[in-house]
Amino acid sequence: MATQIILASASPRRKALLAQIGVEFRQQVAEIDETPLDNESAYDYVARLALEKARAVHRAVRGDDAPVLGADTAVVVEERPLGKPRDQDHAREMLGQLSGRSHRVLSAVALVGERAAVRVSESSVWFRSLRGDEIDAYWYSGEPQDKAGAYAIQGLGAVFVERLEGSYSGVMGLPLYETAQLLQDFGIQVLGQRK
Repeated sequence: MATQIILASASPRRKALLAQIGVEFRQQVAEIDETPLDNESAYDYVARLALEKARAVHRAVRGDDAPVLGADTAVVVEERPLGKPRDQDHAREMLGQLSGRSHRVLSAVALVGERAAVRVSESSVWFRSLRGDEIDAYWYSGEPQDKAGAYAIQGLGAVFVERLEGSYSGVMGLPLYETAQLLQDFGIQVLGQRK
């Protein structure tokens, strides 16, 4: 089967999730400025970044008819996206903020071709109380170093999650329900055709 879309992400999690629903794709990454705008809501922030990533790759592959899928995920506490940790102290601060409380995870997906569209998934995640030694051990595992909010629900970070309401795949970084809806709106087959 020919490439159906281009995934504007280097994320192995997004790659695995997209493959899971049977979509043929190739990856191409575009670097964009991910600085939040003044007074930008977390919702608008993830939607804008997903769309900017898709548009940047779409511009870079002029002449390719395959639409481009961009995605962005933010862990949000008190309406503030946490981003990825700069270092161990920053990760410790982030995980301390998540400890013993709930937070939101917003995951946006955008598709750009002849037209553009964006969908956003919102989930709520409750963390149990975390001890300092657990946070440090988690940092040394290497897992939180490139993750929004300094944790990965699909990895070791799962032991911190007491409860989840919403999209598990969205918390991982690509909300499959919204992604499938978006692809189908553009006439792209999901669940793959096996011949």
